[in-house]
Amino acid sequence: MFPIRDSVRTVQTPVIVYTLIAINAAVFLYQESLGNNAAVLFTYQHGLVPIRYFDPFWARRNGLPATDYWPFLTAAFLHGGWLHIILNMWTFYIFGATMEGRMGSIPFLIFYLACAVASTAVHAWFNASSDVPVIGASGAIAGVIGAYAVSFPTARITLLVPIVIIPFIFDIPAVAFAAIWFGIQVLQGAWETLTPSMGGGIAWWAHIGGFIAGILFLPLFLAFAPQRRVGGPWQQGPWG
Repeated sequence: MFPIRDSVRTVQTPVIVYTLIAINAAVFLYQESLGNNAAVLFTYQHGLVPIRYFDPFWARRNGLPATDYWPFLTAAFLHGGWLHIILNMWTFYIFGATMEGRMGSIPFLIFYLACAVASTAVHAWFNASSDVPVIGASGAIAGVIGAYAVSFPTARITLLVPIVIIPFIFDIPAVAFAAIWFGIQVLQGAWETLTPSMGGGIAWWAHIGGFIAGILFLPLFLAFAPQRRVGGPWQQGPWG
């Protein structure tokens, strides 16, 4: 299911969201400009390869220092293809623009980066023996989705669900969308843990970790949120 839009009117220009999208796009275009070997090396250097932090012999043998922790963050700015980055950035725009208005720009930036690190850390923990680099912003975006669902549970999310070749478009509450989305991640993550050979190349545990981190981090960042009135028609009163 693909989110198309939400019902909350943005209350400010989402400068941080636009900036992060631009940075992700610039990094992706740089990746695309590299030759195959250079692109693979770039991904291993800046993506999150779990085994390098759990097997120092492997790390030394492959020239990936186990004391370099930047990949826990930089992995969130790399993507594996056009569809990967387009879907991630579109989803980020829908939920991120509203959450930046809710938190304020600088707190939202810190929140997003914290969710990115939490998501890759959880992925590393559940995939300690993996030598496959995980890349993508979806773990950080999962944190934004979790925070959105808690902040605006009754907001309407318009979804597109393709059934064979027929697209179905309908609205559901944000909390329902988040619950379904999270449930899928947990089921897939559990299945991949039990049958690792059947993994489909998606970092389910990064999604799970980012989502939970977003909910847990939210109260801390709301302490710095500006006092504004809700922009959508579905809720009245101050945000608080």
